Amino acid sequence: MAKADSIISISGVTKRFGPVTAVDDISFDISRGEFFSLLGSSGCGKTTLLRMLAGFEQPTEGEIFIDSEPMAGVPANHRPTNMVFQSYAIFPHLNVGENIGYGLRNAAISKDEAGKRVSDALELVKLSGYGGRAAHQLSGGQRQRVALARALVCRPKVLLLDEPLGALDKNLREEMQIELRALQRTVGITFVFVTHDQEEALTLSDRIAVMSKGRVLQIDAPEALYENPNCREVAEFIGTMNVFSGRIAASAKGATTIDARALGKLQARGTSRKGDYAFLAVRPEKLKLMTKKPAASMNAIAGVVSAISYRGDRHHFLVTAEGHDRPISVSQQNDSDTKSTPMNVGAKVWITWPATTGRVLSH
Repeated sequence: MAKADSIISISGVTKRFGPVTAVDDISFDISRGEFFSLLGSSGCGKTTLLRMLAGFEQPTEGEIFIDSEPMAGVPANHRPTNMVFQSYAIFPHLNVGENIGYGLRNAAISKDEAGKRVSDALELVKLSGYGGRAAHQLSGGQRQRVALARALVCRPKVLLLDEPLGALDKNLREEMQIELRALQRTVGITFVFVTHDQEEALTLSDRIAVMSKGRVLQIDAPEALYENPNCREVAEFIGTMNVFSGRIAASAKGATTIDARALGKLQARGTSRKGDYAFLAVRPEKLKLMTKKPAASMNAIAGVVSAISYRGDRHHFLVTAEGHDRPISVSQQNDSDTKSTPMNVGAKVWITWPATTGRVLSH
């Protein structure tokens, strides 16, 4: 049974398609009014889970509760949910107002009430005055707004969104991310959002569930996921991450030393048992390039700059280090410090970072 403040409770849910397990024994709750994202690569099970919430698929095992009511056997059109698809599914033979009001045709409300709801929905998605416009006259962003309005006009308790921004270009997508988050705060209902785009999930969500191979690896707030991943797979999936490996040489009071062989002994936060094999994860923006070896209190790896890319507000460097099987990523803001120590491909450098910015991962 769901917790008191939960709108959705997923308990031991598994979904199999023949010999393939698409969702594997998942359990978690989603709070009322939360913007919750399911994040993962293609085939991880996120869309299958969303379809089970919508009622388009039924779990092979386990239970789903929405607003404390069991959903076993409840068809999609009888659930307190509505769904926005990636394709938007705008009906070409209906105008904007008719598209938005389509779900109200069988509702026990008057024609005037239906008209008012459509008008309110148009205002909510910033399309007031567009009710009579033909579907083919809409831009991509407008079509997305119509799909949102159509889903919200029936006043669901939960809105399910299956990669609804995937068809938009970069600039419009970023604009719609801001609008979608503002819309969710305005209506105050729970949004469950499926995406494979890490930046999008970090931008929009109150919490994110990172999925892989049908299982949930970690559920946390965006900042916690980014700064404190619980495993290497999450660390490398959320943004860019440098990962160094080795045996634990010492560990006490939240500080750990990893013997990274040719890279030397590296310090990080976190604890692990001495002698265990572990990983040290550190973000590119936490690293700094220096032309001279830093003080002994800092982590330091010698290397050679192998590639440089200019990204407007920052430069991104790839540095090759002996004893490490892949280039180390370093991201530096284009400020006065960067300009005073210019780097070129082939330059010999030291990569340095304080122990507090790296994290020890056991797997």
